[in-house]
Amino acid sequence: MRWTSVMAFLAAVGLAGCGSPTASGPGGSGREAPKDKVAAERAKLSADDRALVDAQEWCAVQHDERLGSMGAPVKLEVKGRPVFLCCKGCKKSAEADPDKTLAAVDDLKAKKAAQ
Repeated sequence: MRWTSVMAFLAAVGLAGCGSPTASGPGGSGREAPKDKVAAERAKLSADDRALVDAQEWCAVQHDERLGSMGAPVKLEVKGRPVFLCCKGCKKSAEADPDKTLAAVDDLKAKKAAQ
């Protein structure tokens, strides 16, 4: 009985994603992350990386997580291209399907540019 409760808890945590307050992503319905917190986390990056993060805006894996809402965005190289993630927890998923990850980044950048 106890094992079942532990497994149910772990499943619920896993389904929750990275698990921090977020700003509603493209089509998402996340909770709003304070804009000053996001700006402060992005300020920890180099000017070049900040420009890339601003162009991408959302995590390449968890599309409803604003970059900077969970700490400084995590930079990853995928097929020689910079990709930003909301947290280290998304790294494995991003690396598991590089083409999907790059397509997501391209889509996120296109949506941001169209705003």
